Amino acid sequence: MGLRKWMPLTALVLSVFIFNMSEFMPIGILTSIADDFGISESSAGMIISFYAWAVAIISLPMMLLFRNMEYRKLMLLMVAIFASFQIMAGLSTDYWMLLAARLGVAFAHSVFWSIVTPMAVRSVEPVYRRLAISGISAGTAVAMVLGLPLGRIVGLSLGWRASFLSIALISIAVLLLLAFFLPKMENPGTFTLKRLPDIIGNKVLLGIYVMLALFVTGHYTGYSYIEPFLLLAGQSETMITIVLSVIGAAGILAGYLFTKGYDRSKAGFMVLAVAGPALSLLLLLPSSGSASVLIVLSLFWGMCVTLFNMTFQNELIRVAVDDGVTIANSLFSGIYNLGIALGSMFGGIVTDSMGVQDIGLVGGAFAVMAVIVLLVYVLPSIRRTWS
Repeated sequence: MGLRKWMPLTALVLSVFIFNMSEFMPIGILTSIADDFGISESSAGMIISFYAWAVAIISLPMMLLFRNMEYRKLMLLMVAIFASFQIMAGLSTDYWMLLAARLGVAFAHSVFWSIVTPMAVRSVEPVYRRLAISGISAGTAVAMVLGLPLGRIVGLSLGWRASFLSIALISIAVLLLLAFFLPKMENPGTFTLKRLPDIIGNKVLLGIYVMLALFVTGHYTGYSYIEPFLLLAGQSETMITIVLSVIGAAGILAGYLFTKGYDRSKAGFMVLAVAGPALSLLLLLPSSGSASVLIVLSLFWGMCVTLFNMTFQNELIRVAVDDGVTIANSLFSGIYNLGIALGSMFGGIVTDSMGVQDIGLVGGAFAVMAVIVLLVYVLPSIRRTWS
């Protein structure tokens, strides 16, 4: 493939970067938002939890609503909506205006994540399918490593509104790039609500969805409260930043391993992708006192979480009916955000009732249940589709 043929995928990866940066950036500027509006940090944090709940609830309905729209037009529309609501967030004069802007971004997010991976796969030749999926995950990893700190730096230097306006400017640039390079991708538009049992009744997909809910809930039970956990363990602010950066950067390593080795050992990748984070969560407390052990554990944890996303999105695209891939992916995205919301909620409950030191234990329990679902149900079902 020549350089120009790679540009559609490059533009999609950049769009993944800005959508991920936008989703998690408020974590780094919550205090500034709370101080500006005269509200508590927990109230300001509702813009994060409401966002996740909104995506979880509307992902499937929105994809059914837009099922007839050609994919290029749909992508351009979602990025344009995304940019518009980022501007609204940057111009917010009160908390409710900001919350409304974030819900508007969540609307764009719900459709964007339903179509971006299938579009990435279709934008390249079949032999580069694994690389396309890895590229989407790389956009997420870079957003976690560079996007969040950059958003925080801008917010602290120029005010939190500047963080949202900066994303708006970048997203407009990405929109122009997509408009110029992204080819038309026909949408068959034949999948309707009546055919939803084609997805729910698919044993492989159903198993993936159940496992996904448990896995993401477990991961975010621990990850959402990793900062206070590490502070309690006596780690410095610098060390916490390093841990978070390593978890994100590990996604790049995961992308390389997935591209090179997935076809050689599919079952091995699946077990590693689910069991690795479960083990990491259970080892979180015993490892918390050693900086060097924490870094190694964070690298392993982040790599396995990214492998999970790549591995099971790849299988989802492979086993879903052709005209139902984006619908199946919208369910994946919705359940993923449900897991984020539930994980954050359970992490808060654990922190208040048991103590933040136990987030790894509780999160690990959910992840272990995901491992059981994988071994007992998902893996045997998937194996039958390989023959």
